[in-house]
Parts: sequence; structure tokens; C-alpha cells
Amino acid sequence: MDSPEARSTGRLLVVDDNELNRDMLSRRLARLGHRVDVAAGGAEALEMIERSAGAFDAVVLDVMMPDIDGLSVLRRLREKYSPTDLPVIMATAKDSSDDIVGALAAGANDYVTKPLQFAVASARIATQISLKRSVDRIVKLEENLQHQNEELSEINEKMKHDLHLAAQVQQAMLPHAMPTCRSAKFSWKYLPCDELAGDILNVFQLDDRHVAFYLLDVSGHGVAASLLSCTLSKLLSPTAGPSLVQTLDPQTGCLRPTSPAAVAAELNTRFPMAANAGQYFTLLYGVLDTATGQLQYVSAAHPGILLAPAACPPKVLIEPGWGVGWLEDATWENATLQLQPGDRFFICSDGVSEAKGPGGELFQNERILNAICAARSACLEENVEMVLNQAGQWTPRFTDDVSIIAVEYVGTEETNDVQI
Repeated sequence: MDSPEARSTGRLLVVDDNELNRDMLSRRLARLGHRVDVAAGGAEALEMIERSAGAFDAVVLDVMMPDIDGLSVLRRLREKYSPTDLPVIMATAKDSSDDIVGALAAGANDYVTKPLQFAVASARIATQISLKRSVDRIVKLEENLQHQNEELSEINEKMKHDLHLAAQVQQAMLPHAMPTCRSAKFSWKYLPCDELAGDILNVFQLDDRHVAFYLLDVSGHGVAASLLSCTLSKLLSPTAGPSLVQTLDPQTGCLRPTSPAAVAAELNTRFPMAANAGQYFTLLYGVLDTATGQLQYVSAAHPGILLAPAACPPKVLIEPGWGVGWLEDATWENATLQLQPGDRFFICSDGVSEAKGPGGELFQNERILNAICAARSACLEENVEMVLNQAGQWTPRFTDDVSIIAVEYVGTEETNDVQI
């Protein structure tokens, strides 16, 4: 049986103005079974791609080049080729976060940092080839199904293998560990209804006192929704320097959290629905100040926050807001919530509230709140499990991705003293 690496080989174009880098990478990729062409600059690369008539399976593109820089080459390629037609992996300096953010926003499928770790680079190239061929097989299957009945079983097995690889990539983007914080606890669950999901979430530390989180839901399912959700996940990840989620304070010279409303507005500018194959996404993005318990968040057509205060009845906080990509000039407002020690809140994708029972009735927010209250005395993880169990008992099968983020504000010594 062929190994996954053998099934993920193809024709590659390596673009780098440094002859030594170009030669070393191309030789090592060739040893893995790839057919490798090289270009010494951006202009040469564009000419070779044009002449190839779509023969390249992926391009490894250096950012810094003297004639035409890599980002300019990438933008010109995206005018003609979509990320699934021609995957592009950018090679950038390790500390150049601006290049990484710019490349992802311009349509790069992935990136590797210099000096290259060959095992990482080869794995990411193989993944992009597998994703590309998954899409190619799906399109070919739809166009020629009536002529391919005898090949359907074999193609289906190959497609399952490639989709499994893509699902592993998506799973790797989920949180591996929660932020370590004495004043707050975090938990999450993620259940895709298919192998590839349109939902993606994360919880991550921004600095010593701020923790950010998001849950987004891309319209549709399958490869297209998965590719966009993976791109958004990379874009919403913090880097060593300024990024979408952290802004350089001109007065202090330090990084500070970007306003949630500004994050939504920037994503809306970069991912208009018309230019993004008709796709849009809903988003709830928030930043928690763990020192004060103040939560600032924005909701872009996403189901509201389910708040379970320590000493009050639970409720749903609904904030109006457009989905990201709906309107070119859409704006959002930050919402603020002051948490008290013991307060919990939950963010759920609509796959939970819209889970259908046998009679077609939706699970809805009221039942989610009841499930939260039923396990309110348990730990946060058990509280999340109770919500999932109740929803799972309600519906015979989830027909949409199910994602949950839960946060409990424990409080600092100062805030707890005030409560006492």
C-alpha cells in the first residue's frame, strides 16, 4: 500500500532568488518523488505558471525577491487562480509577522518560516496537494458521474483519504491547551457534523491579563467552507508582532488587544462575500480582562452569549450585527459585560440551538439555559458536557457543526474581597 506521502506528490514550483536555498529545497523535494521546477524571481515564476496551463500542483514562493516581491506575485496569481486551483505556500522570515498576515489576507494557503524546517515544509506541501486533489476529484465526479460508475468506489476511497488528511489539518488548528489563568477558567467542545467543518474556534492568551476567544461559522459545508475557516483561524492567531488581534500602541510601543469591533470590520474588508465565492461567516469575538472581569466583545450575526451569573437567573445577551461579508460598509459596535466572581458564560454555534427533535422542534436557547442550570454546581467542563448531552438526547443526529466555548470568571483576590 502506498504511504500518504507517496499519494501526496506532484509537480511543484520553487521560487527563490537565493540559488543555494532554491537548489537545496528543490533537490530534497525531488527525493520525495515530487517533480520540481525552479524560478529565480517573481517575473520568471509568473511566466512559467502562465506557460504551464495549470500543470503545477503547488507553488513555494519566497516573500523577499528583488524584481517582483512574493506578495505582489501572489496577488497577481489570485486574480486568475483560486486557492484550490493553485495552492501557494509563502516562505517568510521567522519574525516577519506583517508578511505572514499580508500573505494570508492576499490568499496564501499556508506559510513556512525561514530557515526552513524541511519536515514541516514537506508536510505542508503534501497537505495542500491533497486538498487540491480532493476538490479536483469532487468537481470531476460531479461533471462525469454518468460515465464513471465503474470507478466510483475507487475514487470514493481516495477522496475519503484526502478528506481525512484535510480534517486532521483543521483539527490541529483547535486549541491544544487553555490559557493558564488563576482568575478565569475556560472550556470548549467541537463536533463537526461532517469530516470537514465550517465552524472553527480558539481561546488564546494575548498578554498577561487579556485572553481572547472567537467562534465563527462559515456558510456551507465541505472543502470550501473548511478552507475559509482554516484561513480565518490563521489570520486570527496572535504573532510575535502586530497582527489582526494585536495592535502596536504608538505611545507605549507595546502590543495591545485590538478592539473586537475593529477585528470584525477588518475581516469584513478582507473577505467580501462577492469576492469570496458567495461565502460569508458569522462571528463572536471577545477579549476578557482577567484582572477586572470586564468582557468586551462583538457579535456579527452570531447567536448571543448565554450568561449564567453566580447569583441571578441565566439569560441570553443578543447583540445586533451584520454577518461578516454581507455588506461592504457594515460596521459593528463593541458590547461590554462586567463579570462578577462565579459568573459563567457560554457561546454556542447555531448547530446547538437549531438541533431538531424527532418532530422538527428546535432545541433553542431556553433548553440550553436549562441544561446549564442543571449542572451549575459542577465544574465548567461538566457543565459543557451537560449541554451537549441534553442536545444530543434531543436530536437523532446533529445536522450542523456543534461548537461551544465556556468561560468562568473566578475573580482575583481583590474582586473576591469586594464580593465578601
